[in-house]
Amino acid sequence: MLQNKRNTGSALIEKIAETKDITREELSYLLSGEDEEIIQELNRKARETADEIYGKKVFIRGLIEFTNYCKNDCLYCGIRKSNRRAERYRLTEEEILSCCESGYDLGFRTFVLQGGEDAFFTDEKICGIVKQIKSRYPDCAVTLSIGEKSRESYQAYFDAGADRYLLRHETADAAHYGSLHPKEMSWENRIRCLWDLKAIGYQTGCGFMVGSPHQTVDTLYEDLQFIRKLQPQMVGIGPFIPQKDTPFGGEAAGTMEMTLRLLSIIRLLHPPVLLPATTALGTIHPKGRELGILAGANVVMPNLSPVGVREKYKLYDNKICTGDEAAECRFCMENRMKGIGYEVAVDRGDFRG
Repeated sequence: MLQNKRNTGSALIEKIAETKDITREELSYLLSGEDEEIIQELNRKARETADEIYGKKVFIRGLIEFTNYCKNDCLYCGIRKSNRRAERYRLTEEEILSCCESGYDLGFRTFVLQGGEDAFFTDEKICGIVKQIKSRYPDCAVTLSIGEKSRESYQAYFDAGADRYLLRHETADAAHYGSLHPKEMSWENRIRCLWDLKAIGYQTGCGFMVGSPHQTVDTLYEDLQFIRKLQPQMVGIGPFIPQKDTPFGGEAAGTMEMTLRLLSIIRLLHPPVLLPATTALGTIHPKGRELGILAGANVVMPNLSPVGVREKYKLYDNKICTGDEAAECRFCMENRMKGIGYEVAVDRGDFRG
């Protein structure tokens, strides 16, 4: 009986890899199954799929969290506008460029500018920062992760030299989206943003939290089908981790096990995707990022932000690496990847689809 189940599981994994599709029932089977051998085979198949395209390389992105002001009030986020306990900060253009300078010297060739939706950083300011980075480091990619904007704004950033844009869709189910966000935010607008980014020509990233409140197999199925339809260059997923000063502060966290399974499934559904092993994954397990790579991920994002502000960019509680200097993060990551047979690649790490 057990062998029959394993044969069924193996056949299912091969079928998903071949068709690059999955049914609701198949997803439920893989997410609820307790046979460790089947899950290990799922992870192994995903890892082999990534290796075939990218080799034994892990791409590093230098994360610069440049503002924690935000106009939005997402129920899960520690920098939501209603959180009076958040200690707010903004980096100056000079501080951002200083982060890039130290990052470049450490081998980073992608800089990710991430922040809340902060009206202080007008389109003109964002374009100016992007142009400065591209002028100083023409061999580097600039990724923006600054939320929902108009198509005109996205076009302006792209024309200024931005290469990539990360915008987690959070959920492809409109009702679920409504349960995670205030009524003034709309699922339709979030999805519109992602299609605009693709149309403009960005290397586009979407993604979702694993284990967010009210998430079900059905909503996860919709997420996977949306990824198949959008065909993004990047997908960022990580476990939901509650932040104590939010309405979801008392909710249960997502699990590493579920996150690893979904990383592997996404790799099989969209083989060339750039797939981070996130800081959140490293937060819920000491070896979370290594296990993420072994489950099919191929990107890590060490923090280049000044140490003095990292603790303030608190999207969730107990975030790791807030006290490490950029060089420490960089070489710690290199050693961690070496420990599982991978090398950190010193290049832009573009999508190979």
